Amino acid sequence: MTAFEDTDPLFGGGDDVVNPEVESEAEIAIEGALRPKSLAEFVGQRKVRGQLQLLLDAAALQNRTPDHILLAGPPGLGKTTLAMIVAHESGQPLRLTSGPAIQHGGDLAAVLSSLVPGEVLFIDEIHRMARSAEEMLYLAMEDFRIDIMVGKGAGATSIPLDLAPFTLVGATTRAGLLPNPLRDRFGFTAHLEFYETDELVRVLHRAAALLSVDIEEEALREIASRSRGTPRIANRLLRRVRDYALVTGGGATLHAVRAALELYDVDELGLDRLDRAVMNIILERFDGGPVGLNTLAVSVGEEAETIEAVVEPFLVRIGLLSRTPRGRIATKAGWAHFGLSRNADALFGDDL
Repeated sequence: MTAFEDTDPLFGGGDDVVNPEVESEAEIAIEGALRPKSLAEFVGQRKVRGQLQLLLDAAALQNRTPDHILLAGPPGLGKTTLAMIVAHESGQPLRLTSGPAIQHGGDLAAVLSSLVPGEVLFIDEIHRMARSAEEMLYLAMEDFRIDIMVGKGAGATSIPLDLAPFTLVGATTRAGLLPNPLRDRFGFTAHLEFYETDELVRVLHRAAALLSVDIEEEALREIASRSRGTPRIANRLLRRVRDYALVTGGGATLHAVRAALELYDVDELGLDRLDRAVMNIILERFDGGPVGLNTLAVSVGEEAETIEAVVEPFLVRIGLLSRTPRGRIATKAGWAHFGLSRNADALFGDDL
């Protein structure tokens, strides 16, 4: 451990550095400064960008509000940024809220009734809205109208309230949790994919310029290869490398990148401390598995939801872990990455 690791606030624990869902207020502000303002500036998601451009251009030619848009995909891939771009390129204001903030039909009614004509309403985590609000949203999306219940019991009456035409942009990391009636009311659904390394290098080039970081091409590629295919993580790692170069007094070289990411426990595949803890439990304590989710969570001292939502998807995607009806098991690649051996052919077969 170096002298500054204990004392400098820039060098704390690295457990959240590759968590795409972690967003402090300070980080949100920094991310906001790095967000592209137009589809032309947006890097990656080429097919989705083309589809959105066509949708927005058609709406502009017909002088109408764009169709409602559902953005689905893992966290950190640009759903909020795309919602902001839709509003910017439509020349309309943007209203931001989230599913967890809408727990009653009245919450949604207050938001919808205050929209101005053409406004873009962005609901993040839309799958977490209350059911009563979802049902109110069906009519609002289709007819730009909601029904307000006045009174209680037998004397209750329904008063229709017309809404200004608006465009709803919903974002979800779990599209399967959306009820079909809500999903069907979106005119366009975009599925965002993880980024390739070359795309992340382009993202980092742009971020480095905005942050005034003079960094080598090799160093950018090293960061990109450890970013789990996620621009939010790539930008976060770039800032940590910038901090490291600033504190140590050296440039943002390839050596600095490797030293900084080693300090933050991010290895060459993008695994962090928690990822490795999960894999080590499976490999060493349970001889490769199968291991149940709750057992894993207790063993590493984390919530089961964190293991399932943050750790497992990445380990499965890069082929180190497999989920089976009996539990989680390590693959051949998982054994190999951690330098361990086992009679893998007999235990796993050729498909792992």
